[in-house]
Amino acid sequence: MGEPDGKMRWGVERRLEFIEFRLFWEGHVNRADLVDYFGISVPQASADLSHYQTMAGGNLEYDKSAKTYVATKSFRPIFLTTTARRYLAQLQSLADEILTEDETWLGSVPPFGVVPLVRRRLDANKLRSVLDAIRTRSAIRIQYQSFSRPDPMWRQITPHALGFDGFRWHARAWCHEHQEFRDFVLARMLSIRDRRPDQIDPELDREWQTMITLRLGPHPHMRDGQRKAIELDFGMKDGVVEIETRVCLSYYVERHLGLDLDPKKVPPSRQQIVLLNRDEVESVREALRPRKKSKAQRAPELLPTDD
Repeated sequence: MGEPDGKMRWGVERRLEFIEFRLFWEGHVNRADLVDYFGISVPQASADLSHYQTMAGGNLEYDKSAKTYVATKSFRPIFLTTTARRYLAQLQSLADEILTEDETWLGSVPPFGVVPLVRRRLDANKLRSVLDAIRTRSAIRIQYQSFSRPDPMWRQITPHALGFDGFRWHARAWCHEHQEFRDFVLARMLSIRDRRPDQIDPELDREWQTMITLRLGPHPHMRDGQRKAIELDFGMKDGVVEIETRVCLSYYVERHLGLDLDPKKVPPSRQQIVLLNRDEVESVREALRPRKKSKAQRAPELLPTDD
């Protein structure tokens, strides 16, 4: 019995995207590329290339001497949104050992290096327990090593989402002890038990549900050449780039980009970009903060709200 039509169409679409990816980034593609990556037959690979040629005939031509299909000068993608980020993400995944070379769409991997980061080790079973609690809208008890206390403590939380601060994954959850939504770093969960149904509504987490736009610009004391370089680095338009994020994640964005530093006290070489709409950002944050927490208690350190 053959594959269902929907699944077959998806398989063909993926292979056509693969052909286009190789043509754009490598400049060529052949039947062996399709056979090796998708495990299809040579006749099927030939059919896929013919199909692509029918739909985008101006994008490739057969080079008899090289015995491969090459991208034409008039190449224009029709199946893919070709972005540098998508290509570089595959290199990043190789560096992080998330993917192997055989699992990427890269034909020839260029020499590259990535600044090594200290990665938190996460237990797959604990992550699965948190995911299960999110799916079933359940409360769980976690043995948690807080940053501010010497010994781990048992806490009851109701997680509703996962968040990444640029370095660490955490669970966004209702803390039953403090009666507010907080961030709990996954790597600090030593043990998880006692799942039970809960009725906490994630929509009540206003800091998670509300989006905010951070407007960034070059440090005001930069020289013209420095300013132009930074504008190019961050893809700024008229000296501004906007980043939209959830309010509860905006603190991490500030810390990650060094926006929490005072530009009057830090030279441009140390703080290349600044937050241009700080008053607006602080006004939104203040309006959404739980009333029992003052600005002085929470804002300056920009640390996860897990105690």
